[in-house]
Amino acid sequence: MAGRETGAAGMGAVAALSTLEARLAEERLEVLGGFSVAEGEAGFPAGTRTLLMLGPKEPGFWAHLQAQPEWGSADPVDRWSRRVIGRIACDLGAKALFPFGGPPYHPFYRWALRTGQVWDSPVRLLVHAGQGLMVSFRGALALKEVVEVPPPAVRPCDACPAPCLTACPAGALTGAGYDVPGCHAWLDRAEGADCLSGGCLVRRACPVSQSYARLPEQSAYHMRQFHR
Repeated sequence: MAGRETGAAGMGAVAALSTLEARLAEERLEVLGGFSVAEGEAGFPAGTRTLLMLGPKEPGFWAHLQAQPEWGSADPVDRWSRRVIGRIACDLGAKALFPFGGPPYHPFYRWALRTGQVWDSPVRLLVHAGQGLMVSFRGALALKEVVEVPPPAVRPCDACPAPCLTACPAGALTGAGYDVPGCHAWLDRAEGADCLSGGCLVRRACPVSQSYARLPEQSAYHMRQFHR
């Protein structure tokens, strides 16, 4: 993107999705999906015509994040997300929305299902066409222009033997849902060390997740935050 334009001029710069993606790549972020918003549709900032959902771009996201000024302080991932995505939104005359900071919370799960890039998996976690069960969202951009979005993809679970259904050693995450207390109880045991140090075994069992370059250190960090 040529400089950091604001207002209407900045919006003209995002008409091509590739231009916006180049700007996001500077911060190791990418568009994980998007959808058009009807004029006046409830649940979005006034004037929103396109919603783009943003997440980590690998490889390189975790190293980039750890080099930022927020790292080492409280809630570094969320604080960095607010600063970076908020700045990008401001430059574009858009509105930044986040999956944290509530209640109330924005319906990121429901929004993700509208993109044609993300689906409900057999274990009910979201699964992304390129990131599998490792998908995560750092924020979203509510744009006032109709912007091209990634076309619908093929749901990877349709041709998958679903190893995720039997991967949880505690039986806490299955097709029947998520037993959160059972998960925490397992992580308290010595046998749960692999989940804490390398990330959830259910997420890791997904064939698409295995081809995605997310570092085990990142998964371990999020597991520790979940289990503290």
